[in-house]
Amino acid sequence: MSALVEVVSVINAAPSVVFDLTLDVDVHTASLHASRETATTSTGRRQLALGDEVTFHARHLGLTWRMTSRITAYKRPYHFVDEQTRGPFRSLRHEHQFQDLDGLRTQMTDRMTISAPLGPLGAVVTWALIAPYLRRLLIQRAAHITYLAQAPKP
Repeated sequence: MSALVEVVSVINAAPSVVFDLTLDVDVHTASLHASRETATTSTGRRQLALGDEVTFHARHLGLTWRMTSRITAYKRPYHFVDEQTRGPFRSLRHEHQFQDLDGLRTQMTDRMTISAPLGPLGAVVTWALIAPYLRRLLIQRAAHITYLAQAPKP
């Protein structure tokens, strides 16, 4: 059984700006600095593109986590998907959608579908603990992206 976590944010910036910030691994790690998250890309570039892989190391819920994801769909500046290729979940699929509201604002939707190992026990832990925790992380990340996208440019 899988769980769906969805977070919708409206950001006062064009979709291309929000899209590019979301695919920047330095922005991602800065948004989750409390977990001491690091990210290593398969290409060495900081900006991810279709087919790229990124491996995250972090401390969440008192445990050290390692997960590798690949960008499996990419249509700039409207949509991309990353999916776990190695890691703690049976599956994790994270869809990122960017809707142009009026040329000046973007609706960013994070839709994450997760499935844990360990059968019924994993499903209970996912619903009770993992999904709410991931929702908080997505909200935190969205707030950081919003801050950067809306910051005055020098």
